[in-house]
Amino acid sequence: MTKKLHILFLCSWFPSKEFPTNGDFIQRHAKAISLLHKVSVLHIVSSKQNAKTTIEKSVENNVTTYIGYIKHTKNPILKTIRFYKAYVQILKLIGNYDLMHVNTLYPFGLFALHQKIIKRKQYIISEHWTGYLKSRKYSIPFYQKMCSKLIVKKATFVCPVSNELKKEMQDLGLKGNYIPVGNVIDTALFIPSNKKNKEFTIVHVSGLNNAQKNISDMLQVAKLLENSIPSFTWKFIGGGSEKYQKTIDQLEFKTAKIEFHNHVSQKELAKHLQKATVCVSFSNYETFGIVSLEAIACGTYTITTNTGILNELELQDFFSIIPVKDKNALTKEIMAQYNNPTKLEVEKMHLFVKDLFNQDNIAEAFSKLYFKSLNRNS
Repeated sequence: MTKKLHILFLCSWFPSKEFPTNGDFIQRHAKAISLLHKVSVLHIVSSKQNAKTTIEKSVENNVTTYIGYIKHTKNPILKTIRFYKAYVQILKLIGNYDLMHVNTLYPFGLFALHQKIIKRKQYIISEHWTGYLKSRKYSIPFYQKMCSKLIVKKATFVCPVSNELKKEMQDLGLKGNYIPVGNVIDTALFIPSNKKNKEFTIVHVSGLNNAQKNISDMLQVAKLLENSIPSFTWKFIGGGSEKYQKTIDQLEFKTAKIEFHNHVSQKELAKHLQKATVCVSFSNYETFGIVSLEAIACGTYTITTNTGILNELELQDFFSIIPVKDKNALTKEIMAQYNNPTKLEVEKMHLFVKDLFNQDNIAEAFSKLYFKSLNRNS
């Protein structure tokens, strides 16, 4: 397995000028795989800034990224035509490749089906989407579900990022050859530090979507904590406070410092996690939960709901799992860390994450599947 392959990443989500953080975890997969193989990324996105289709190419290490920006339209037929034309244009620039890696199966898995039919190329799928989870209560349109069933059926391997996501996809009738492969945690960047904040500090990191991340309930928990903790800071990283200002005003915080920080770089995020006392994920649903693992890799105690990947790993003394929407349980866990903080072995925490989700391990897992896929085609 020493041969270097050329892998075509077909990405429904990927960071772009329009959406700088959209699918950054897919970008990390590409970077990891580029350690072993050549990777070409194909992504297309609508742009209100573009009067015509433009293709932008960038190269970093062994990853070449092609992003097509098409003129925005509300007409679904015209949009489909423009996406297809950009797809064909980018494929010509990429040239020959060995195998496709679809990232988030719909809609770009349709391109993979097209390539399998006309070029007999194999493909695998990585899946991250929360829309398959029953807890999200999202109704997938009939047409999308039918297409998704076919895309999954024709894939050589389907790699959801967690076993929970695998089960939920199968329950929806998406029948395929499933082998879960997790997300990449940058364990070279997210490392322990002895520079903890002197003040008790809680951090939450997300896109601050209330329906999924339960921001308003965390603010209520922060108010409850004022009765027991004289002074603390709760940082919400990933967006502004505008959507929650009414709730903040109603709660009338007296001593708690509630901070909202817009999206920060990975380097800055690592600093926030390293300095925090506790990292909290109070999500209603997750397919993986990258930040919780990044916090653990930084040596920071983590509290999460029974969603995402931590719920599937052996319970450790440096994280706790609580029920969804249980504000009393969250309050109790935070107070436990305030009154009697866990004596953390930060190197053990870092190795726990590194052994499972560092980029070398994830790259090797995908590489094995690539070669198995190609052998199936021979």
